[in-house]
Formats: sequence, C-alpha cells, structure tokens
Amino acid sequence: MKWTVVVPGLALIALAATWGRELPPVLVAVLALLLAGAVLAAVHHAEVIAHRVGEPFGSLVLAVAVTVIEVALIVSLMISGGPQTGTLARDTVFAAVMITCNGIVGFSLLTVTLKRRIAAFNAEGTGKALATVATLSTLSLVLPTFTTSAQGPAFSPGQLAFAAVVSLALWGLFVLTQTVRHRDYFLPVEVEGRPMTEEEHAPRPSARTALASLGLLLVALVSVVGLAKVESPVIEAAVSSAGLPQAVVGVVIALLVLLPETIAAVRAARRDQVQISLNLALGSAMASIGLTIPAIAVASIWLEGPLLLGLGATHMVLLALTFVVSTLTVVPGRATLLQSGVHLVLFASFLFLAISP
Repeated sequence: MKWTVVVPGLALIALAATWGRELPPVLVAVLALLLAGAVLAAVHHAEVIAHRVGEPFGSLVLAVAVTVIEVALIVSLMISGGPQTGTLARDTVFAAVMITCNGIVGFSLLTVTLKRRIAAFNAEGTGKALATVATLSTLSLVLPTFTTSAQGPAFSPGQLAFAAVVSLALWGLFVLTQTVRHRDYFLPVEVEGRPMTEEEHAPRPSARTALASLGLLLVALVSVVGLAKVESPVIEAAVSSAGLPQAVVGVVIALLVLLPETIAAVRAARRDQVQISLNLALGSAMASIGLTIPAIAVASIWLEGPLLLGLGATHMVLLALTFVVSTLTVVPGRATLLQSGVHLVLFASFLFLAISP
C-alpha cells in the first residue's frame, strides 16, 4: 500500500488514542510527523481529484483543500489559546498572502525561467485573480487599521459581518468566473500564447481512483484538524521559549499548510504549465481570505478577547509592494528570471522581518 493511503489512517488512529491527554515529548514528535504526513497526503489526494476533473477545477480543489486545513488550524489554535491569540488569524492570512504571491509565484517562475528562459501565462485570467486577492486583502487586513468604530486595529461586529459576507461573495464570484464564464482564461498556454493541447497534460485517473482519493482526503483533513488541536500548545510554547514574536506562530501555520501547495505548483512549472502554478498560488491566497474571514467571524461568537485584523505599517508596506510588483509581473503575460528574483527577495524579506521585526 502507498504511504498516501496508510498515513491518513495512522493519523486518525493516533488522534483517537491521544485526544485530551498530556503527551510526552517523544509522542509529540511522532504526532508532528503524522501531522505533516497527513497534510502532504491530503494535498496529494486533492491533486488526484484535480487531475480527474481537469483545469481550472483542479486548482480550485487544491486551493479549497489547503484552505480548509488552514482555517481549521487557525480556529483550533484561537479557541485553545485564549485572548492572546487575537492576532493569529491576521498573522496567518497575511503570511498566506505573502507566501503564495511571492514564495510560490517566485519559485514557480524560477523553475520555468531556468529551463525555458521565458515563463508564459494568460495575463487576463491571472490579472483577474490578482485584482481579487488585492481587494480582499485590503478590505480584510488594511481597513481595520483605519476604522474608528472599534478600539484598536479591529472591526466592529457589524463591520466584521460585512467583511465576511463581502469576502465570501467575492470569492464565489471569482470561482464562477474561473470555472464557468471565462474558463479559458485560466488554462495553460505555450510561450507563443497558444493554449496547450490536452495531450500535454498528465493522464487522468479513473473514476474509482478519484473516489478513493476523495474518501482519503476527508480522512486526512479530519486528522489534520484534530492533530493540530493536539499540537497547538507545543507550537506556541516553542515560539515563546525561542523568544520569537507571537506572529511567528501564524507564519509557521501558513508554511506548514502551504508547503504541499508549493510542491504542486513547482511540479506544474516543471511541466511548463505556469498558468496552473499561478492558479494554485493566487487561488490559495484568495481562498485563504475569502473563507478564513467568514469562518473566524462565526467563531468570534465563542472566542474571548478582541479579534485584531489590521496590519501594522511594516506589513502594509510589504503588502503594497507585493501587489505593485505582482501587477508588473502579470501585465505582460510573460516573465523572466528577474521577476522570479524580485518575488523571492520579497518573500525572504517577509520571513526575516517576521523573525526580527
């Protein structure tokens, strides 16, 4: 049996055996390995389903699967952490945007440009995705810093409800555009701009294989959510003992969740399907905001303490620079090694400033 079949089952069994118990360090380490394995297995099975349904539905499946994991991690950590986790959702969502728009995009473009010199993609579809990510990011992460109805960088209950509804509606509208009305804007293209033929894609798995992956995906997601709850005190304790800022917890969560997404995007880039890589990156950023904000808005009914969503000045500068650079990358529909380097420098700057603000 493949590890992608065995690991989700082992993770679920381990979750049932350790739920609600104090664990020794050795067992904590074992559970951490199972958690990482379950995340990788979840995205693997999402990728199998993605190959079955085709593009751009495949990128959507991967993005939603990863976001479900991320939202579950955020909510579980916020419930267990108490009032001091009021910035966790903001830190994690911002980290997801920076990782996807700079890290995943940068590594994907680097992979292609080292091989082909030029990375080609559809500027119409990618531009629409980038505009949606920029709007969602500004409404959810920048405006709370400047609103006056609530104290601090936070929304009032009415403002939070409005942001949640708007985020979900805008994400749903993009999904409709991507999968129905303008599906051709999000399909891979050749360097000359022509759509890639179906023969250049990987063979589709059978319906039976896709259904099996769907079941294993659900098992893996349940395992990830539960094990994240079990491991959450260890993550926070490790960050505190290292003397790092609390925001690093959000960065760790985003890196953990988006690592498999990064691998999938780089694999697509190796096949010269840069559009799929960009669909994965921007789709994950969009779903991260469009689904996380509504989820934490509902969860805030039970959460203690304030929910701080507004970014500080340093993060707003990084966010603004990211969208300016991303716009200049997307508009021509073709990118070179230079663009990949610029995005990776922004990604490195984000990581460095997270550790040393």
